[in-house]
Amino acid sequence: MSAAKFKKIFGDISHHLLLIVIAIVTIYPALWVVLASFRPGTALYSEHLLPERFTIEHYIELFREFPFAQWYMNTIKIALVSMVCSTFFVLLTGYAVSRFRFRGRKSLMSGLFVLNMFPSFMSMIAVYILLLNMNLLNKHSALMFVYTGGAAMGYLLVKGYFDTIPRSLEEAARIDGANHWIIFFKIFVPLSRPLIVYLSVTSFAGAFNDFIFAQMVLRTKEQQTLAVGLYNMVSSQFSTQFTLFAAGCVLVALPITLVFMFFQRFLVEGLTAGADKG
Repeated sequence: MSAAKFKKIFGDISHHLLLIVIAIVTIYPALWVVLASFRPGTALYSEHLLPERFTIEHYIELFREFPFAQWYMNTIKIALVSMVCSTFFVLLTGYAVSRFRFRGRKSLMSGLFVLNMFPSFMSMIAVYILLLNMNLLNKHSALMFVYTGGAAMGYLLVKGYFDTIPRSLEEAARIDGANHWIIFFKIFVPLSRPLIVYLSVTSFAGAFNDFIFAQMVLRTKEQQTLAVGLYNMVSSQFSTQFTLFAAGCVLVALPITLVFMFFQRFLVEGLTAGADKG
């Protein structure tokens, strides 16, 4: 066996072993939580990975003892509205910065870039005071406004993508009498489906899984989201409902998984369409 062939085989084996280790480290905790949700009792720890007896009592108890269905609807409503609005506004922001030239443009971009480097929770007190003065505390609209407004800070990704679209397409449409709205919806949006998929999935997942800001804004149990409700379920000093919490985590992971699987197909289609049109 030649040295080059041996090196190639050794490299392939090393890569596959590394992938197996990463898969085990990633899948094992999730698998433990899933199996714990079907384990009788309240203890999350067990000497065996597989439960000795499977039960769905924890899933039934979630909806029987807690307003879990209401939490689910609240979370999905907030995530969907935030996804649509934030994706639309960040696309508009990226289009304006990419295609328009106005006074203070570079200073604005530099300022937003610097602000985006700071963690979002640094502004929580200021946002809380604003929501308090606007009488928006304990309302889902407060979360939607904040998620949508903060999404525009990611305009640089959109700007970089729009900069790759040839200006000849825009100039040809402008000769035909198209304005900026027509150019945006008829040219930029169809060519940006991979980007739109990415923005939609990330904004939905961010709003769906957010805990810190939702915990600060939402007060009553009926208005809470899944993350806040599940945390409060096990946050008390004498709480032992860990298998119940595991069942809730499994149900929380389902929408994110389904959204990713659904948009993955459109991501591939968008990449193919963009290549054909380019």
